[in-house]
Parts: sequence; C-alpha cells; structure tokens
Amino acid sequence: MIRRFWVYIEQEEGKAHQVAWELLGVARRLADEVKDELAKTGDTAVVEGILVGHQVEDIAREALHYGADTVYVVDDPAVKHYLNKPYTSVLTILVKKYGPEVFLVGATTLGRDLAGAVATSVGTGLTADTTHLAMGEVKDSPKKLLLATRPAFGGNVIATILCRNHSPQMATVRPRVFTMAPRLEEAAGNIVHEEIAITSDMINAQILELITNASSSVKVEYADVIVAGGRGLGGAKGFELLQELADELGGVVGASRACVDAHWIKYDHQVGQTGKTVRPKLYIAAGISGAIQHKVGMQESDFILAINRDPHAPIFDIATMGIVGDLYEVIPAMIKQIRALKEAQHV
Repeated sequence: MIRRFWVYIEQEEGKAHQVAWELLGVARRLADEVKDELAKTGDTAVVEGILVGHQVEDIAREALHYGADTVYVVDDPAVKHYLNKPYTSVLTILVKKYGPEVFLVGATTLGRDLAGAVATSVGTGLTADTTHLAMGEVKDSPKKLLLATRPAFGGNVIATILCRNHSPQMATVRPRVFTMAPRLEEAAGNIVHEEIAITSDMINAQILELITNASSSVKVEYADVIVAGGRGLGGAKGFELLQELADELGGVVGASRACVDAHWIKYDHQVGQTGKTVRPKLYIAAGISGAIQHKVGMQESDFILAINRDPHAPIFDIATMGIVGDLYEVIPAMIKQIRALKEAQHV
C-alpha cells in the first residue's frame, strides 16, 4: 500500500507561493516518522504535490527540487486564475482517486478558502493554522495519525487535534511557521499530468478583471529585517518613525494586533497569532509588550531587539537584546548612528 503525504502547491500568476516549499519539507518529515510502521507492513510512503493552473510546468519541476516524489498537475486555461468551485472540484476528484493519508495546505488567503471547501467536499476534518505537526501513536489506532497542534482560546491554550475516522487528515499551516528545506540540485521525481475536464457545472463565477492591491506588496513574512510597533507608539504617526528605521536597514514595518485594531496601520503588517508568522534575521519590537499572541508569530526570529519603557515587559523574556527606554528617543538615535556608519563607509 502507498501512504501518500500531499501538499497543495499554491500558485498565482504562474508564481509559486514559498509556503508550498516549506510544506514539502514538513511532509517529508512526517513520511519519515512512519518508517517504523512501513518496515513492519511493507508499505511505502511518498510525498506528492498537487498543482492546479495553466502553463505551470516550471513550478512542477521546481517542486521536485524541494522533495516531491510526484507532482500531479491539472493544466487548463479554465483554472489559470483561482476560483473556489473549480479548484475544489478538481482537488476533490484527485483526493477520491488517490486517497492521500495527509493533505497539507498553506494558510494563505487562498489556501484557507480552498482547504475548508475541499475538507467539506470530501467529508473530512481540517485543523487550521497549525504550529506543529507530527505523526504520533494514538490509542486504539492501528497506525500513527497526524497530530496537529495549534493555539486556541486566544492563545491561552495549546490544543493538539487529530482526525481519527476520516481521511485525508488535513491541516493548514501559515507561511514561515516551518523552515524551508534545502533545494535539491538533482530532482528524481515524476510529473503526472491529470486529464480532468473542467465542465460548466464546476464554474459558478467569472473573473472580469484583476485589480492588484498595492498593500499586498508588503511581504512581512519573508522579510529579513522587520521593525515592528505596538501600542507603545501611541498613534499612527509613530509608524512613520519605524518606516524611517526600516528603510535605513532595508527592512519592512510590522505591527501588533492592537495597532491594526486601532486602525493605525493595515492588516498586511500584522505579526502574531492572527497575523503573519515571521522568521527574520533581525526583529525590532518597539513599544510591544510581548503578549503570547504576538510572541507566537515572531519568537523564531534570529535576533530580537526589544525597546520598551517597562523593564518587566514580557517581550524581554525572549529578546536577544533589550533596551529599556523611550522608543521616541532610542529609535532616532539608532537612525542617526546607522546613517553615520553608512557615511563613514563611503568616505
């Protein structure tokens, strides 16, 4: 028997979302975690990607370099752009045909919309926004099941959820929760083109025009440097100072939920449990107290610099370096010093 660990390879405008490559690494780890069972049963475990779109052959080949054993491709002009119903119909057909054991989807705007529809269509469960995944032994189960862990009740409880009686076991994972596996120089997998007729009953909407949201260009989750602000900024104008520092460092501006809820900055910048998960090389937390809901979204940063007037702020518990002081004094001093260093380098 083949035990299939699937990853949905999200793409838009012919460009793959990096969360797909992160999930292929996770799927490989999960497949490795059932090796002991495979040795007893003689079964095999494979990692497979599912790709829907038009003229996406390059993406399929790239998926092989990130560890997919097989990539199933549905290439049709009718699914060039994402629409829920035709994509759900295609994935439902593939799930019923191949019977995957685990199906992982990125918790992007598109992925969240698609995963829930597919789970409903095939009659299985879905754990959303998971922060940890493992194949674990469960009482009365003949084989290991997917243990999907996620924060619950506003981050005050960590819940591990399993889907005992239905398959595939589905979970969505936000970008940057897991590190990306190294890209393989040699790709030994296969690309399988699935011939699925996209009929009129699969399409209940039509795209007339694509309007790009300028704010969508803010890719906080993949930035190497993030300067994030919290309630301590005192108002929207404070983000102008943070943007100035971010520009000097070649980074982007992030924010806590409190700032977004207060309409000081757009949601695209939000970091935390209900925002983006980030793993930058440098994370500067200015005026952020460090509630658990924020920390779960940024605590894996390589270097965390916290700036806060309260010496007992929880953010200092995870900070690599902390500065107790007024951010409106500290940050201008930092900007001045950075500019001085740059000028010295050009002399």
